[in-house]
Amino acid sequence: MRISAGYAESIFTTDSGPISGIKFYRTATYIRTALVLLMFFCVSTPVRAQEIYLLGGILQNPGNGESSYSWQLEYIEMLGKNFGLGVTYLNEGHVPNHHRDGNGLHLWARTWLLDRRLSLAAGIGPYYYYDTVPATSGKGYENNHGFGAIFSTAVTWHTDSRWLFQLRANWVENFDNFDSFSALAGIGYQLGEPAATETEKESSFLSGEKARNKITLYAGQTIVNSLNSQKSVALAAEYRRRIHPYVDWTGTWLYEGDNRLTRRNGLASQLWAVRDFLNDRLSLGIGGGAYFPIDERNVLHKSSIFRTVCGIITLTSSYTILSPWDVRVSWNRVITDYNHDTDVILGGIGYRF
Repeated sequence: MRISAGYAESIFTTDSGPISGIKFYRTATYIRTALVLLMFFCVSTPVRAQEIYLLGGILQNPGNGESSYSWQLEYIEMLGKNFGLGVTYLNEGHVPNHHRDGNGLHLWARTWLLDRRLSLAAGIGPYYYYDTVPATSGKGYENNHGFGAIFSTAVTWHTDSRWLFQLRANWVENFDNFDSFSALAGIGYQLGEPAATETEKESSFLSGEKARNKITLYAGQTIVNSLNSQKSVALAAEYRRRIHPYVDWTGTWLYEGDNRLTRRNGLASQLWAVRDFLNDRLSLGIGGGAYFPIDERNVLHKSSIFRTVCGIITLTSSYTILSPWDVRVSWNRVITDYNHDTDVILGGIGYRF
C-alpha cells in the first residue's frame, strides 16, 4: 500500500500493493550504525575536548541561484589534537518548492595557527535529508528522504575562556535532489572534562553507585512537515535506562495530537549516544530507532491508517535542577513513507532512581 497525504484540503489516495516496513528497518539500521560508530569513538579514545556549535547564515542552490536562510547545530568529539567526529543537524531553509533539512556525521581534520589561537578544519561525511516538496499529483505535498554527502570547511577562533567563534562553509551533494552551498557564522563552547573525572564516572557506573533509571513526563508541540506546517499538542512518557557510561536505551509512549491531517500515537524504542558534563548536571544525546504507531486516523475522512513501523531520530538535552529531578528538552523527527513526517518538540520533568 502507498498512501500520499496533502494538507488540509488534500485527499488520501491508496494504490494496491503490500504494506512494507523495509524502508524504515533500513533507516533504523543506518541510525543504529551511526550511533554505534559514535559510541565506539567516544569510548575507545582518550578523553579530549568536546565542542558544541550553533551557527546561522545563508544558503544557495547553485543550480538555479535560489537562496534562503540556513542554520546548523553540531556536536564534535575530538579524537586527539587534529581529528574529530561530529554529529550535525543542518536546516537548509525554504528555497522555492523545497523545505529541506538533515542529519549528518562529520569526520574532521584540523590544523593550528597563531599559537593554537586559530584553527583551520575540513570535514566530510554522510548526510541523510528530509525534504518537503509539492506533490507530483499537483495536490498537497510529499516528504522525500535520501542520502547524500556533506563537505565542510571551518575557521575557528579559540578564546582564553571556553567560548569559540567560527566561520563555516558547507557543500551538500545530494544524488537525487538539489545540491546546496551554505555560509554560516556562530559561536561554540568547549564542554570537555578532565580524564580523571571521566574515569571516576566509569568506575562509579561499573560499581553500581549511580542511578541508572529515569522516568520523564513531557508536553510540547507536533509540527507536520508539510507546506503549511500544521500543529497540535503533543504528550509523552519515557523510561530511560543507562546501559553504559555513554549509552542509553529508552522506551517511549508518544501522543502527537490531532492536527489538520491525522491523529497518531504509539510506542518508540531508541538507542542513544550520550555525554554528561558539568559534574553530571548537563547531559547531551542523540538517539535513533523505531516508532510503532498504535492508533492513527485520517482526521479529514475519519478513517483508520494501518502502519507497521516508522523511523525516529531525536536530539535531547537535560539539566539537573535538584537531584534526583531534572528538566529535559527533546526534538524528535518521525520519518514515514506515507508523507506524514513530523517534528515533535517536547519539554518535561524527569526523576532518576
